[in-house]
Amino acid sequence: MARKPKGRAIDGIFLLDKPAGMSSNKALQQIKHLYGAAKAGHTGALDPLATGLLPICLGEATKFSQYLLDADKGYLTTAKLGQKTDTADADGEVIETRELPADLSVAQVEALLQQHFSGEIEQVPPIYSALKLNGQPLYKLARKGIEVEVRPRRVTIHSIRLLALREDELDLEVHCSKGTYIRSIVQDLGELLGCGAHVSQLRRIRAGAFDASQMQGFDSLNASLQVLQTDAPECIQKHLDALLLPPWSAIDSLPACELSHEQAVALRQGRQVTDLALPAATQWRVFAQPDGQFIGLAESDALGHLKGKRLVRTDTAPL
Repeated sequence: MARKPKGRAIDGIFLLDKPAGMSSNKALQQIKHLYGAAKAGHTGALDPLATGLLPICLGEATKFSQYLLDADKGYLTTAKLGQKTDTADADGEVIETRELPADLSVAQVEALLQQHFSGEIEQVPPIYSALKLNGQPLYKLARKGIEVEVRPRRVTIHSIRLLALREDELDLEVHCSKGTYIRSIVQDLGELLGCGAHVSQLRRIRAGAFDASQMQGFDSLNASLQVLQTDAPECIQKHLDALLLPPWSAIDSLPACELSHEQAVALRQGRQVTDLALPAATQWRVFAQPDGQFIGLAESDALGHLKGKRLVRTDTAPL
């Protein structure tokens, strides 16, 4: 008999503003503990140095975390010029120091960005990364001094903008596909400039349809909970739950399909719904009438028949 998971069945997505110096897993565990959730997962780790948007899925929302993992991301970063580190960021050891080019200019940097870091590009991920080789994260191999060949990978830079250029620093805004390493962009840019560079600050500001305006940090969260603890302790759980986005917000870009009660029952029972005449080969967010209850993710086949792909418990948020 399966062991009943500890914690409560709470479903939704919390948009955390991850603080610097904290691992994504530790941030996940703190949110999971705060909600007393039985199940939780994040949607793409941020380096400990990085801050910003870390969507954390609770309960049934974890079934759609892959869609956020695969989504485009947006970042703000500051590059320190003239220094290379072994990790390509400020958490590493400085391994080389060089003079800055005497003719460094905004025009020069912008030209390099457009020529080398725009559209589909090939980049080599940092050796200090969570990518795995034969089941081992690369950063663990690097820490042991084991040299491995890191293969380049193709990623897409939708846009990259120079926001500021100071004496030995520059700020960039990057909108990119999944799997893009900002550290690699900064390190490669430093090589093109001839002086080397590493990431001194990194902040994620977008993940799929979510942006920085929606997230909340631990400081503001704890401050609001302290007020509630003093004035109305019984309101804490209600306040926390109100901060969650519904599970379907992870797939909000997909079209919605509303089913009758009978059709919803059929889908939940593993049967196809054949009387909808839907466009072929399309994924759908599915809701049941009359109350707009979210059922999950379904897909229409070549004949327009609907079949469940990733269904949820039926007590999740309404439409």
